[in-house]
Amino acid sequence: MGSRGKKIRQTEKEFIADGIQSVREVLSASLVDAPELINLYVTEKGFAKLQEEISREVLEGAPIVHVSDAVMNEMAETESPQGILALCKFTQITLYKIKQREAKKIAYFWEIQDPGNSGTVIRTAEALGFDAVVFSKNSVDVYSPKTVRATVGALWHIPVVESVDVEELMDFATAGDFYTVALAGDGSGSITDLPTNEKTILIFGNEARGLPEIAGVNARVAIPMKGKSESLNVASAAAIAMFEVGIR
Repeated sequence: MGSRGKKIRQTEKEFIADGIQSVREVLSASLVDAPELINLYVTEKGFAKLQEEISREVLEGAPIVHVSDAVMNEMAETESPQGILALCKFTQITLYKIKQREAKKIAYFWEIQDPGNSGTVIRTAEALGFDAVVFSKNSVDVYSPKTVRATVGALWHIPVVESVDVEELMDFATAGDFYTVALAGDGSGSITDLPTNEKTILIFGNEARGLPEIAGVNARVAIPMKGKSESLNVASAAAIAMFEVGIR
């Protein structure tokens, strides 16, 4: 699929998930609107690995297509494909759908740019029991190969909403009675001192520029730092904050 990948994601809503771990999660999706498997492409070695790692019962009925190594290399959008590639189709999830599911813990990321970071925060949110991840406009493509790989299959277990601006998010939060928390280096409070609230939205900023002032946010806090480092990578900061809120 190569350079055509982004255009196909935008027009056909199709994307590629490669590697045994991602494919395992594709085949065991628990999310109602999880990306749908269209075809599972495998090389000879990839098929042997698939049979070794995944039970016959799970593979039964899967739309498996055998291809050569050359074809696999042409289709793959990442370097060193493992010989196992799933072509999937995603459904555009909206804030309205999140509301219908009565989400209580949501992580929002403003203009996040790095595919590795975006995939990691999706994986972390799912692991820590958050109900949804939301990305602003001008953020990285959630379904790009590097992001999909970094989620390690979490895309099939937690809803992800794209292209939501801050104003829309705050309207959603107000209507749903969410407690909104902005994480920023200049925050006046600590993430450890938040009041217990059943419904919380954590808001994180861009890797380089941080987070702008947001009108109407309930709290603007920071993560206490005891060492000499002045800041944390957004994925690390998100993991700490989501753990703190997720265990409440």
